[in-house]
Amino acid sequence: MPSPVSVGIIGTGWVGMSVAISTLHSGIAQEVLLYDQREAVAEGEAMDLSHGSSFYPAATVRSAAPHAMRATNAVVIAAGRGGTSDESRLDLLRDNASIIRDLAQHFVGYEGVVVVVSNPVDVLTSVFQGASGLPPERVIGTGTMLDTARLRQVLGREMNVAPRSVHAQVVGEHGDSEVVLWSSAMLGGTRLRNWPGWGPEVEKRVADEVRTAAYEIIQRKGATNHAIGLVTAALLRCILRGERRILTVSRVQDGAMGMYDVALSLPSIVGAHGAEQVLVPDFADAERTAFKHSADVLRRAIASVDAD
Repeated sequence: MPSPVSVGIIGTGWVGMSVAISTLHSGIAQEVLLYDQREAVAEGEAMDLSHGSSFYPAATVRSAAPHAMRATNAVVIAAGRGGTSDESRLDLLRDNASIIRDLAQHFVGYEGVVVVVSNPVDVLTSVFQGASGLPPERVIGTGTMLDTARLRQVLGREMNVAPRSVHAQVVGEHGDSEVVLWSSAMLGGTRLRNWPGWGPEVEKRVADEVRTAAYEIIQRKGATNHAIGLVTAALLRCILRGERRILTVSRVQDGAMGMYDVALSLPSIVGAHGAEQVLVPDFADAERTAFKHSADVLRRAIASVDAD
């Protein structure tokens, strides 16, 4: 019999458990392994999820140590502390980089795909890839997948259409320097910039809402978790089923737009081997400048970690 499709999740906080429940409901994994430094919490969460097995596609859930996850098809890194409403994602850097660097040692030579969710996700994707030595395409950050989903939701609300009918992307950093590609945003084959009533003031208002969404949620409930859980499950499905969808994920770049050794989001073909091919969209001049600025922000953050 073939081995069951198995996913490991490291970190059983709000985000890790939203990833777990979304993954189980999607039916993409037959086995979900949970790990947390708080071993009893991981065991309790596994028990709790198992008790709901009548209500999701057949799968087993259990706690396991990181070394036991080396046989999985994919591992999700959701470990680390969360942010507060008055700090940027990059403020989380030093604390979470140390945690990620230690975890990466367990996955040197790992044959599956690693999905990094912990923030600041771009920097931590770089840290994990460097510390593990895995190929860049097999260490993927969720990157601007969530920002892109937020953008489509806001535009869908503004235009009174389903978010899935909106074709628009956010690239660069998952954070304050992210870039909305307005020049290529479309609705039903029509560029948004040709839409009646559209203008720079609408673009600024929408982009600001998308960029500050996490801060607004954290201010109200203390963390963001549900949407990123759904995003991560969708990314896992794409990997485990080899769907080769084009997604705005973060990975260490290897020449795209002349960039090397910095993880940030560009549209990428994602399949069984990870972010297999990076695509470079047509940038307007202002977008290209903003994207390069975003890369510079991340390079400085990565350099500060490397200097520790």
